[in-house]
Amino acid sequence: MKYVVLIGDGMTDWPVPSLDKKTPLQAAKTPNMDRIAREGVVGVARTVPDGFHPGSDVANLSIMGYDPAKYYTGRAPFEAASMGVELSPDDIAFRCNLVTLMFDEKKTHARMDDYSAGHITTEEARVLIEQVDKELGSDEIRFYPGVSYRHLMVHKGGQTGADCTPPHDILGKDITDYLPLGRGCDCLKDLMLRSVDVLERHAINKKRVSEGKKPANSIWLWGEGKRPNLPTYKEKYGLTGSLVSAVDLMKGLGIFAGLEILDVPGLTGYLDTNFIGKAEQSLEALQKGDIAYIHVEAPDEAGHGGKAADKIKAIEDFDRLVVGTVLKGLESMKPYKVLVMPDHATPLELRTHSAEPVPFAILDSEVRNSREGGFSEEILKAGDAVIMERGHELMDYFIKGKS
Repeated sequence: MKYVVLIGDGMTDWPVPSLDKKTPLQAAKTPNMDRIAREGVVGVARTVPDGFHPGSDVANLSIMGYDPAKYYTGRAPFEAASMGVELSPDDIAFRCNLVTLMFDEKKTHARMDDYSAGHITTEEARVLIEQVDKELGSDEIRFYPGVSYRHLMVHKGGQTGADCTPPHDILGKDITDYLPLGRGCDCLKDLMLRSVDVLERHAINKKRVSEGKKPANSIWLWGEGKRPNLPTYKEKYGLTGSLVSAVDLMKGLGIFAGLEILDVPGLTGYLDTNFIGKAEQSLEALQKGDIAYIHVEAPDEAGHGGKAADKIKAIEDFDRLVVGTVLKGLESMKPYKVLVMPDHATPLELRTHSAEPVPFAILDSEVRNSREGGFSEEILKAGDAVIMERGHELMDYFIKGKS
């Protein structure tokens, strides 16, 4: 049996007035996901347990079959693994965004203008983070460049217990009430404040401003955690496989799960990403493996941007280029099972994640059903939906056919 998991990050939403009160998923043309829902089994999964922030880290950890209450230590350690940064038991890792802050005239207050610094290029960002590390780094503090706006800070021997807010949760808001709190917060706030001077005087940001682009004029530290201890998929399910994503977080999850991380050119995490390359290389890897986990970030990014048209396009491209390509390629690999779902909702109205349960659909090449409707939030109200209150049990249901 071959298994494929297809994740459209943040794909589900709330009704949008400009879309005749449809969600982007309902407004989008998704014949391939609709087929999976009509011919397969549909269900509802609570991927974010009570008490957890509705992040992609917690949600995907659940989907991959790991109970967040047992295994979650924070987001940044997964990103460290993806970047090849080894964490010792005493190391604390932090996600380090390059962001755009909009300051008032006296520079006494600032609001979060863009959590991605205008989706800054990886090449520009690398130079900026290297400069931050040069000026703010030390024997205890190190900065590591990642992809686009997503980077890493490691505090050797640092303290746990800081309360840090994700920057995409506070778009347009004054940052004063969202700066780090708790243990070690003074160090974090000091680094963030000092980074403004380092970044604003850099030639790359001066050039971006002159070109009408958003400057990466501050770092933003969040997602702290220590190295987790996860059983691999070989140990847990007796399976080998691969994972593909543009996001370091997801790559790190795959590394801890013992999956091969596919190196697909042209991955950006947005509308211009190499959708079809993800699907084709995953199918190729599936020839020798048992499971493929394909994660697409674009719908989530469009949700954070509050752009309905972009979110519809991201969903349609995911359906056509990823889901469609996978379904066609699997016909020569029977028997197979396909699971399609979002990890969480990213409502355009909120421009950040929400924690409500999400729909899923499973297609089994050996068992074909016939039901009405397609793949959308309507599954949440379907009378024939399988209910997964503990989202981390979904993978057992998918692979073993039971919870």
